[in-house]
Amino acid sequence: MSFTPEMLKCYLVGGSQDVNHDPEEFIAKVALTLRMGISALQFREKGTSTLDWSDKVTLGKLLRQLTRNYQVPLLVDDDLKLAKAIDADGIHVGQSDEAIERVLAEVAPDWIVGYSCHTLAQIDYANTLKVDYIGSGPIFATQSKADADPVIGLAGLSQLVQRSKHPVVAIGGIDVANSANVLTTGAAGLSMISSILSNANPGKAIAQINSLY
Repeated sequence: MSFTPEMLKCYLVGGSQDVNHDPEEFIAKVALTLRMGISALQFREKGTSTLDWSDKVTLGKLLRQLTRNYQVPLLVDDDLKLAKAIDADGIHVGQSDEAIERVLAEVAPDWIVGYSCHTLAQIDYANTLKVDYIGSGPIFATQSKADADPVIGLAGLSQLVQRSKHPVVAIGGIDVANSANVLTTGAAGLSMISSILSNANPGKAIAQINSLY
């Protein structure tokens, strides 16, 4: 699947740890969000996840089938082995996990590759790489990641977007109430975890996000 910036508009990130450590609930939530119009899914099974390798592969393959049914790209967070095992469309690489240079050498240009950047220096380096998009944040305080970087705010995001040669998707504490303000920075899209997966009406939230474009 070839990358387009439109894939970043309503970008869902998550794993079983985000829905009470229940893989079946996660699959059900993903199926619902796909029907309602998310533009990409990043399978992020880490942090407090209790799944072993075989369970991750099983869950990932179910996600692979669902996303194919809706022609939505499936990326895996920082795990090249898992991404290959489930035949993902791409991988998202953080600053402290898989080495971006090694990932690009192994999978580009066949896969979609995202790269997390939170500082201008990181953006400057990313500008020399053949990644498809940048993930930047956290924009606001978030409880979804225990190891989250310092909050950069809208001003910080705006600086990163202006410096980046690649489209930027914003992440961290984004919800329906603040999403329009985030897009004023020039970000290409919005990445969310709890504001969709923990939402009593995720379909309404997704529709509201998509109406901003």
